[in-house]
Amino acid sequence: MLTIVYFAWVRERIGLDEEQVARPDAGTSIADLVAMLAARGGDHAEALGDATRLRAALDQRFVALDSPIGDARELALFPPVTGG
Repeated sequence: MLTIVYFAWVRERIGLDEEQVARPDAGTSIADLVAMLAARGGDHAEALGDATRLRAALDQRFVALDSPIGDARELALFPPVTGG
């Protein structure tokens, strides 16, 4: 299983802090998984339909959306972070 953790408006739109999904093949990219989740429709489609609005971390390391999920245990999805 892969734990997906949602932050900020992504969490608010989906209505979940986190969820467990079946682990995809190791070569599956984050973008591919996000597309599969968005294909569920409803709140997932609203929050995840435009992957350009998302950033990701695998096992608490920032990564690009085209990165393979590999053997990560946790995927975090969140909007871009800005500093001040």
